[in-house]
Order: sequence, then C-alpha cells, then structure tokens
Amino acid sequence: MNETFRSAGTAFANLVRSVPESAWDGPGLGEWDLRALVGHASRSLITVSTYLRAPAEREDVTSAAEYYAWVREHVTTADAGAIVERGRQAGRDLGEHPAATVDTLLERALDDVAAVDDPLITVIGGLGLRLSTYLPTRVFELAVHGLDVARATGLDLALPDDVLAEATVLAARISVRLGTAGPVLLALTGRSDLPSGFSVV
Repeated sequence: MNETFRSAGTAFANLVRSVPESAWDGPGLGEWDLRALVGHASRSLITVSTYLRAPAEREDVTSAAEYYAWVREHVTTADAGAIVERGRQAGRDLGEHPAATVDTLLERALDDVAAVDDPLITVIGGLGLRLSTYLPTRVFELAVHGLDVARATGLDLALPDDVLAEATVLAARISVRLGTAGPVLLALTGRSDLPSGFSVV
C-alpha cells in the first residue's frame, strides 16, 4: 500500500510541475480556482504527516469505504463555506512556487510513512483508524483531484495502474457501503447510465 501511495503522490507532483504559470488563477473545481484545487489536493500529503503525530487509542473505522461513509455523513452537517475557505487557504499556503512546495510535502509524507509500521492514528473528527486504512483514501483523493487538475488545465495525466486500481476498487466499495452498487454495476457494464450528479463521495 505504501508503494501505491508513493505512485499516487509522485504522479500528482509531476502533474503540478507541468501546470503553466498562467493557469494558477484560472478555473479549478467548483468555487475553487486552480491554486485552491491543488492546495486542497495537497492536503492529502499534509494530513498523512500530521495524523501520524496524533496517535489514537481505539480503532473506530476498519475500512477505507467505511471512512468515506462516515465523512459523507459528517459533511452534510459541516459548514460548506468553511470547507471552500480551507481549500483556498491551502492554495495560499503553496506559496510562490507551488510545485516545489508539493514536492517537499510529498517527500515529507513518504519519509514519515517509511518510518512507521501501521499505527493507529487520529484523523478528522477524532476518528481512530490504522494508517493502512487511511492511505487508500489518500490515493483516492490524489487520483481524483489529479484528474480534476488535468481537466482544468488541459494537461494529460496517465495515472499508474496500481493507483487506478486502488481508487476504482475503493469507489466500488464505497458504493456498496452506501447501497448504490447496483446502478454502478449496471453503468460499468453498459446497461444503463448513472443519474446526473451521481457520486460516491
């Protein structure tokens, strides 16, 4: 799993290095400009390092799909404006050289992961889970938001097979957890289209 996290982080960092200077203030995703989108995605690196310094005493969640189901419920009661602003602040935190900042965040996260086994960590909302449960969620975020960045900039992003497999399988498992796997399976086999706006996150 650590190697897939490395693959996802490296692909994302390489993509950010290719972003033209003129694109940073342009459209990103929703209310975020590109800088805010990349900043939000970079938090998938930051939180790994941060949460490894916050040990947990209990394991509340035992799968990545269960984590996303919890987050989905949590987000419904969260302040949407605050979420948007966190992304913007993360974009500002990238500084004058966003690519170099992302490279540094990736190196730190990889070093931090390499220095531990599989500890219990405390994540958003005080939730306790294993590092091995959390890392697939970071692979998912880096993959999906990497594709968002590529779409926003017109850049090509060929994600590694291990990253695509991890992210796609997790998306399927989330849909099972949410009770929406039937429509997903029909769509993947060409039997029907998913409803407009459908998402597992």
